[in-house]
Amino acid sequence: MNHHPNARRVLNPALALLTLLLCSHLPVLSQPADEAEIRNLERLEVEALLKVDTAALYNKYWSPGMVINTPANRVGTVEDTKRLLLAGMIDYSFLERNIEKITFNENIAIVMGHEKMQPRGVSSNAGKIVTRRFTNIWMKSRSGWSIVARQATVISVE
Repeated sequence: MNHHPNARRVLNPALALLTLLLCSHLPVLSQPADEAEIRNLERLEVEALLKVDTAALYNKYWSPGMVINTPANRVGTVEDTKRLLLAGMIDYSFLERNIEKITFNENIAIVMGHEKMQPRGVSSNAGKIVTRRFTNIWMKSRSGWSIVARQATVISVE
């Protein structure tokens, strides 16, 4: 084999750069575990909504400072959402959430996708199938992950 005399000098800095890049992104390696945890929390939050499990929603999944860009095209707070939930205005016979993407930025997880539900009772669009685009923003604190912001936009009612 005929080696170029400077080949070793070229490879070593390239290898060093590759090693530096890989090591600087080590927190990314924990993302699969974080993503699995967020997917599970999304599933549990849906279950709590369906059961109207206010203790779980208020104490586990929703941050006390949560803000919502609501399907009614209003900005609301967690307190507004609690009032609607207790008044039966948020009540579903089914709710399916399809997560299309989860993105992490330090202690923030941004979840985007679409959801289908069938409101019931005194809820708006009761008995119809409602499809919405959604974004949930989870923040990790010492006590764990909670939703700090949510956006939901109705895209169809059938």
